[in-house]
Amino acid sequence: MNAAAHAPTDWQEAIRRRAEEIYIRNGKIPGRDLENWAQAEQEILRESSAPAPRRTAIVVKVNGATYVGEYDSASSDYQPGEFAPGVTVPVRFRANKMFLQRPNGKILETTIVKKVS
Repeated sequence: MNAAAHAPTDWQEAIRRRAEEIYIRNGKIPGRDLENWAQAEQEILRESSAPAPRRTAIVVKVNGATYVGEYDSASSDYQPGEFAPGVTVPVRFRANKMFLQRPNGKILETTIVKKVS
């Protein structure tokens, strides 16, 4: 059974856009609509079944404000618990980023997702 036939409209639209991308990427060769659609459908379904990346966060209080910074645990060697509760941590801010100096001297880069004053 064709999974896209019973997929929500937004899935069908995502598949349609991907099929168009494939068509353009492959040199706009006419007559390959079904092949492009099937490839797009496989890619979209594969991507949608992939597990979402794990989001991890650290909470830091600075001058009376509490910041929540998310970081990518897959690309960071930071281990939760490196910072003991209540310990002073060197931190700097740039735009929506928060950089914390870890006990080993490395920097943990986070994206600020919440600030509570």
